[in-house]
Amino acid sequence: MTIKQIDDYPMPALAQIPQNKTNWEADTARSVLLIHDMQNYFLNFYQQDSTLIRTMIKNLQSLRSWAAQQQIPVVYTAQPHQQNPQQRALLNDMWGAGITTAPVEEQKIIDALTPRPEDTVLTKWRYSAFQRSDLLAHMHNWQRDQLIIGGVYAHIGCMLTAAEAFMQDIQVFFVADALADFSAEQHQQALNYVAGCCGQVTTTEALLPAANNLTRAWLTQKVQTLLEIPEETINPEENLILYGLDSLRIMQFAAELKQYDINIGYDVLGQQPSLNNWWQLIEKQNKTVSA
Repeated sequence: MTIKQIDDYPMPALAQIPQNKTNWEADTARSVLLIHDMQNYFLNFYQQDSTLIRTMIKNLQSLRSWAAQQQIPVVYTAQPHQQNPQQRALLNDMWGAGITTAPVEEQKIIDALTPRPEDTVLTKWRYSAFQRSDLLAHMHNWQRDQLIIGGVYAHIGCMLTAAEAFMQDIQVFFVADALADFSAEQHQQALNYVAGCCGQVTTTEALLPAANNLTRAWLTQKVQTLLEIPEETINPEENLILYGLDSLRIMQFAAELKQYDINIGYDVLGQQPSLNNWWQLIEKQNKTVSA
């Protein structure tokens, strides 16, 4: 009755994305990002170093960074470790005692996607994230009517959440390459169902504007903005303090980097504040995140 070990399979390619019936367009002012059940317990069923899971996590990180930049609310779901038989009810018949039998630390959302203070974490009780939760109330309060969904498992909780969102007049964007499932067939089944009945299937790349990529040109423009001087006057090897950079703006830049999941502290940035050194620091950590 429990979940079996899940074999790795390729993330769906573009050619496998089903044709959508809708032509909805994601609007940052209307969207909420839902990161579904990314708990150690559920991911531990996959093979270690699974390419599928690495790809999904990388894409969810990109979506979360984009959401933070665009002030899109980010919501996580997580099943509680403590569930009595009455609370699990029919889930016992289908999956057994589930997460309640695992070590308590497996309840945690994986480190790579640890929720930030500004994020919302909902206790998950049923397949649909709307059941017995405040998700709908949050969306009404935020005046949001679009839901971007990624996480596990595509054909169970993610798909049922998409279906219920549709029934609440919420447009769903089901991110094919930010999901994982028991098998390639069930992953595809979920994409086909959502595209055919209740939402729009999309990809991470389709949602994220190219401008969100961290590039050397992006950094140069950021430094130019911080210093309020023309780009061409900045020597990439020169100490930026000599251009007027102060501690307040270094702290501001460190905070902005966190929105991209780049955690380089104020003290590290301040040690050698040159454009070239900052880019090396960013590039190194960006590769670590993407690995």
